[in-house]
Amino acid sequence: MGALAFASPFILIALVVLPAIWWLLRLTPPKPRSEVFPPLAILAKVLKREETPAQSPWWLTLLRMLMAAALIFAIANPVLNPRTGSLNNGGPLALIVDNSWSTTADWQRRVETAAMLIDDAEQANLPVSIVFTTDATHDAVPASAAAAREKLAAAQPKPLPPMRERAADALVEAFNGSRPGTIAYLSDGIATAEDADMVADLSSLSAADVRLITGEGSNAVALTQAANDSGAMKVTVERLSRDSARSLTVNALDQQGRSLATAPLNFAAGASTATAEIAAPFELRNDFARLAIDGLATAGSTHLLDDGFKRRRVALLSGDSSNEVQPLLQPLYYISRALQPYADIIEPKSSDLTASLPEVLNTNPSAIIMADIGRLPAETYEPLQRWLSRGGVLIRFAGPRLAAAPADDPLVPVNLRRGERALGGALSWAEPQPLADFPAIGPFAGMPRAGDVTVNRQVLAEPSPDLAERTWASLADGTPLVTTREVNAGRIVLFHVSAEATWSDLPLSGSFVEMLRRLMQVARAGGAQTASQGGEAAVALPPYRLLNAEGVLTTQIGSAKPLTTAPGKVTSASLDHPPGLYGNEDGFSAVNLLPPTAKLDPVNMSAEGMTVAREGLIGREAVSLRPALFTLALILLLLDTLIVLVMNGAFSKAARRGRIAAVLATLIALPFALPAPPAHAADARPGDEQALERLDTTHLAYVITGEPEVDRISEAGLEGLTQFLTFRTALEPGAPVGLDISKDELAFYPMIYWPISATAPMPSAATISRIDAYMRNGGTVLFDTRDQISSFDGSSTSANGQRLQDILANVDIPALEPAPADHILTRAFYLLSNFPGRYSGSPMWVQARQEARNPDRPLAASGDGVSPILITANDLAGAWAIDANGIPLLPTVPSDEMQREYAYRTGVNIMMYMLTGNYKADQVHVPDLLQRLGQ
Repeated sequence: MGALAFASPFILIALVVLPAIWWLLRLTPPKPRSEVFPPLAILAKVLKREETPAQSPWWLTLLRMLMAAALIFAIANPVLNPRTGSLNNGGPLALIVDNSWSTTADWQRRVETAAMLIDDAEQANLPVSIVFTTDATHDAVPASAAAAREKLAAAQPKPLPPMRERAADALVEAFNGSRPGTIAYLSDGIATAEDADMVADLSSLSAADVRLITGEGSNAVALTQAANDSGAMKVTVERLSRDSARSLTVNALDQQGRSLATAPLNFAAGASTATAEIAAPFELRNDFARLAIDGLATAGSTHLLDDGFKRRRVALLSGDSSNEVQPLLQPLYYISRALQPYADIIEPKSSDLTASLPEVLNTNPSAIIMADIGRLPAETYEPLQRWLSRGGVLIRFAGPRLAAAPADDPLVPVNLRRGERALGGALSWAEPQPLADFPAIGPFAGMPRAGDVTVNRQVLAEPSPDLAERTWASLADGTPLVTTREVNAGRIVLFHVSAEATWSDLPLSGSFVEMLRRLMQVARAGGAQTASQGGEAAVALPPYRLLNAEGVLTTQIGSAKPLTTAPGKVTSASLDHPPGLYGNEDGFSAVNLLPPTAKLDPVNMSAEGMTVAREGLIGREAVSLRPALFTLALILLLLDTLIVLVMNGAFSKAARRGRIAAVLATLIALPFALPAPPAHAADARPGDEQALERLDTTHLAYVITGEPEVDRISEAGLEGLTQFLTFRTALEPGAPVGLDISKDELAFYPMIYWPISATAPMPSAATISRIDAYMRNGGTVLFDTRDQISSFDGSSTSANGQRLQDILANVDIPALEPAPADHILTRAFYLLSNFPGRYSGSPMWVQARQEARNPDRPLAASGDGVSPILITANDLAGAWAIDANGIPLLPTVPSDEMQREYAYRTGVNIMMYMLTGNYKADQVHVPDLLQRLGQ
């Protein structure tokens, strides 16, 4: 590609006339001169000398010469970095386009480049064959340029690496021995393992012209590996362009896309690999859902994390006291060192199991490892089994104590024989046994057999019909080495050898580390909460959320197939399994674009007997200078005109004022004379002014039921509460708003008061769905049946209560409970013990707190969040309602003005609860407040 070229170079011949233009522009008529009429003086001058033309100033001549030269160059159309080269006419154009993950950033330029090549083929009457390297199928038969443009317009980048061999094979098959004139390969620039095969296929086509067209590669940056180590999340990143140093930022995001932590990522000049460490606490790192490079929107710059990346909290218990003199003989020595890179280890302070086990269980670990513990204290069995049933994983190692333990131990996966089996020696049963191949079921599936491991002592399992199903590893003679059993949602795993190297050399091998690491995947992160699935056989997980080419998770699964996975199995992205999450919302497995060992190297198209011309993408490189030259010529013309006017006295003092005034008048009138620009549709939408007013001021809202009397009381009641809020609090709401919930926007209002009437029209299903969505998005609806009867405690149901049940039948409401005495509603602003309205007999129903489901745990104030639903039957609006003079409209039952006062206070507490949430439940600041109060 040249630096500068002319689209019409023959126009430059006009430059030879510049000397003639110079000679013509040298002369100019003499400047007119004004004089008072002196007849004799004028005649004397006329008779005295002959007037001759004056010479044009040199700078004015130069200005006009520049203007003429600018016009000539503009007509010649100079272009910076023009696209050069034409197609070979010896055959069709074969166009291969990488639409892989790294082409997202410059995809439009790639489309423009391909379109330009298709245009060249159309001008030369050549057919075009176009294939895309990430497509599942290829139609490579040469066709018309119009058909190629349709394929190009329909193509989009995909979150996959290029599959070039399949595309090249399709070209070879389509040409069937004929030769293409030109092969143009628009590559993403990244080498793959298939490049050699693709080059061989292209070389067999014997094309006259082969072009490799690549971009700059600055956006080819990929996250290849993430490891959740003990102190930080370590991230490995690869890049393609290595010419200069580069600094990026890695963001750790949660499932909602919120950034939880960041870390700098620095590439040294010439380096292709960089690492970053995202330092964050263990609990926060367990909330990481994906990693993304800031500023790069590609599937390669996003790394998905599933449950396997979360660190587990593991408690270690031993039946033997620590041996500081001989640490290699400690039962937990090899276990703790094997787990340190993968888990956070908890070691109890006391060796007394009666004290240490409750201490460990209070931390809710994901797994508990017991090394040679035979008989547990009787009072520890029940809490340990309760922890197991909630999803905990208990891993036990044999030893002398376990071998001597009773056979009816409920915390072992299989029935054990008393005593241990010795292998080797004078009194042994057989020779020391090596390990057998790991079975296809269980977390150890796919691990290579540890040929250097032998076992000389073990505890034996009693034969049973299901012993083979419970065996995850065995010795060469078939006796179990690792057995397992499910306990409700939890699991017990037993190593039939000791945790130190006295019974076998398994703890000294690398297989021991890998086995413990895989068992940590069996233990669910976050403690004993959900059932573990790690011990099951390989299961097929359906596509759940898939990445698009921009690195965004979407619900579109396309042609993706279920993922068959098993513990320890790493699946690479493919056509059948594109990158994304497979499973469901309860649990999923992540498939990332590139494997951990991936490298981004430049593509190599060299082949014996094939010459490849390298080019860059067109688009922003080719720039025409014609507009700039025409603009320059126009500016010079205006400047020349202004100079001539000045030289001819056009701006004399007498005429200057009038002309300036005319110019100013023209400039002032010009905006009014120009047609008004068309208004955008968004600027003319009705209701914008009202929406801004709703956003600027808080309004209390009520549902228009269609019954005039009910709606009148609702409006008057909210008006009374509005005035009370204005007088008693810092909140100054606007006028109450009546809502047609079937069409009005609900998001402007923190709470909506809904008076239930059995005679009002039943809301439609679409309307109820809008209310459901409003409550899901953080809004609260206060339902008031106004009949002092609540049907939620099993009593009789009134007509209004039945209507409320019909409305809520299709709404996903949470579990409800009467507001407890320590609920935030009782102390959000005023201290209240009940929530009266016109009546005072009905409780205020709110969302039940999680603590209420545990009868052994006393109720406590909930944390963050506001109940999306409040239900009462006390007719709050009736107690709040006032007329234009501020006089209450309806009496309380019984008649008691203090009851009305408490009804208003109930309204204030509800509004403060809506607007501030449960901040008063936060006890973090209590010590500081007490310190300031001097207490």
